[in-house]
Amino acid sequence: MALVDTVVADLIAEGDALDDLVAGLGPEEWATLTPAAGWTIAHQIGHLTWTDRTSLTAITDAEGFQRALKEAWTDPGGFVDAAADAEAARPPSELLADWREYRARLAGALVAVPDGTKLPWFGPPMSAASMASARLMETWAHGLDIADALGAAASATDRIRNVAHLGVRTRDFAYQVNQEQPPAAPFRYELTAPSGDLWVWGPKDATDVVRGPALDFCELVTQRRHLDDLALGFTGDDARHWSTIAQCFAGPPGGGRGPLAPTSSKEQ
Repeated sequence: MALVDTVVADLIAEGDALDDLVAGLGPEEWATLTPAAGWTIAHQIGHLTWTDRTSLTAITDAEGFQRALKEAWTDPGGFVDAAADAEAARPPSELLADWREYRARLAGALVAVPDGTKLPWFGPPMSAASMASARLMETWAHGLDIADALGAAASATDRIRNVAHLGVRTRDFAYQVNQEQPPAAPFRYELTAPSGDLWVWGPKDATDVVRGPALDFCELVTQRRHLDDLALGFTGDDARHWSTIAQCFAGPPGGGRGPLAPTSSKEQ
């Protein structure tokens, strides 16, 4: 099975898991505030709907995507919130139906992208597999916001390997958006999957090492949990500093979340 097929299968499953969480909500519950400042559950699903629809446009309508890109850059600091506001104002039943439609259409379009094709986006062009990984990361992260708002358990399956891989791949990006120089030497990452498997990236002799649960790592790189609330260990000054700026999503440096509990992170 091609990489993009595997990632898209995970994307579909993650979307279905989030769908199960919101499908039975009443209209008033869609107005529940989430940990993202000013965003309700409707905003979260609205953002996913808008991004899935825009991703589909990037694959199927190059001119249409360029128009969307031009419109977005008229308000680079606010177009994401504006789109979420517009989607959240719609009746929840319509919003949910559209999200279902566009995520299904996007999944089909992603697996049909010819090998070697680079898809346009708001940042650098990306492969279909990379776009699928980014969509899965957002679906999981915004799903975590919704789960938190509802007091439900977070989705924690081995599908988050896609999120963890993105967190590893974006190490240097986190430095760049903070106008810092990335370290020359690679880090090593040793993460325990929800299934208990060990996921490893980087050389064995790396000076800087990140260890801990993969779930906690994914919460760190998506900035869904404060470092103090994560059971992660860091060896080396560079790894410790990176942990304070880690970010796997596009855009300017995120503000992150405040701590929920007394300090529990471990440094070695």
